[in-house]
Amino acid sequence: MKINLAFVVLAFFVITSIQAQVTFKPGIHAGVNISKITDSDLNAKTDFYIGAFGALKLSKFYTLQPELTYSRQGAKGSVDGYYFIYQENGQAQSIYETRKLDISLDYLSFVTMNKFNLTEDIYLLAGPFFDIMVGDEFKIDKSNNYQIIMSKGEDIDFGIIAGAGYSLPKGISFEVRIKKGTRDAFDDNTGSANVNTNLVYQIGATYTFGK
Repeated sequence: MKINLAFVVLAFFVITSIQAQVTFKPGIHAGVNISKITDSDLNAKTDFYIGAFGALKLSKFYTLQPELTYSRQGAKGSVDGYYFIYQENGQAQSIYETRKLDISLDYLSFVTMNKFNLTEDIYLLAGPFFDIMVGDEFKIDKSNNYQIIMSKGEDIDFGIIAGAGYSLPKGISFEVRIKKGTRDAFDDNTGSANVNTNLVYQIGATYTFGK
């Protein structure tokens, strides 16, 4: 009986201690995206991300942080395309040209972030994401009915985000992240087996309420 009573008392203090450490605080984050599309000749593009999160601190060293983010990604560069001109005899002649292309891919991103505090101020981040495409735009000069063999890829993407951050007083933090997708970001319509994935470098700031 004494052993059972001691176990109950010990369990009570352990549970009370754990509960005392658990906190939940909402926050917002925003920053710059430097994105590119892998296995393509396109260059990096600079855009932005913005979103909100909920920080569920489960211990001194670990926080579970679900996030909902709007992220503008893509790439830009030069692509080859063609248009037709018609001669007097009615025959069509193909004219091939290189023109500037700017791809914008907009995603609503759902992230399950794991935050690990190395010190009181420095932390690491890692977790999976699931993206839903909510918009796409291929900006290019379409004069003369110019055509390119390229279109948007899959409407969903998923992969991994990893990064690090530094916390300042009053709830402000600065972060750097790398976001790597696994699905085709665009379709080159050539039958190629290459998977052109999103790769995004993010630099931004966060604000956590209730600090």
